[in-house]
Parts: sequence; C-alpha cells; structure tokens
Amino acid sequence: MAAQFMNVRETAEHLGVSTSWIYRNAASSGLSPYRFGTGPNAKLRFKVSEVEAWARQQRSL
Repeated sequence: MAAQFMNVRETAEHLGVSTSWIYRNAASSGLSPYRFGTGPNAKLRFKVSEVEAWARQQRSL
C-alpha cells in the first residue's frame, strides 16, 4: 500500500494555516516535507499520517 501524501495547499487546509506558513515554518516546527523533483520545480508533499501525528503533538493541555 502506497503512502498517501498531501500537497502544500491540502496540508495547509488540513491544519487550518496558510500556505505561506507551511513554506516558512513547517520544517522548523518539526513537520518535514518530502521533496519530489529538483530545483524550482520540485514538489513538496507531506505524508498524511505524519501530519496527523504532528498535529496531535501540538495539542496544548
């Protein structure tokens, strides 16, 4: 079974943040993208299971 991936827009909608937040802050906040391709045409994707796990970890008590 192949891993399901979301693009930047889908990830931003899923998390309730802007796409610019994803580009600026995702990697530094622990949400690591997968890069498909090279150079300026590379596509960033996020694994659905990792995004959901990251979101659960951000939950404040």
